[in-house]
Amino acid sequence: MTDDSVRTAYLVKRLEQAVRGHLEAVLRPHGLTTAQYTALTTLRTQPGQSSAQLARHSFVSAQTMQELVTSLQRRGLVEKAPAPRNRRVLHISLTDQGEAALRELDDEVDALEREMLADLDAQQTAAFRAALRACSRRLTHSQAC
Repeated sequence: MTDDSVRTAYLVKRLEQAVRGHLEAVLRPHGLTTAQYTALTTLRTQPGQSSAQLARHSFVSAQTMQELVTSLQRRGLVEKAPAPRNRRVLHISLTDQGEAALRELDDEVDALEREMLADLDAQQTAAFRAALRACSRRLTHSQAC
């Protein structure tokens, strides 16, 4: 089977599986799962999310996120604080220890991305990232309809 006869969705899934496998190898020595890492990096860019928001942004169920947050909180990587306008809603943020854990992983994850993109030049990399964003936006928007 040539790459031309393979569905794009299959290629995306194949890439996702390859990235996940390499990422798991990077994270394992640090005692993190890919789901935990995704949650931490999401909190790095968008601090103060509710558990439900974090679950959506991390591609897991609300129940799974509750378990992840409890585990990360126990390890001192995240903290919860009541939302200013609704004390029943808890906002989750990285702790200094959580930020330090991510900084520790940055070089290894950057190396993984460089390896993944090694056969692309800067223009192709930018186009690839733009295409991924556009496809993601399109499907995210169509689900909301």
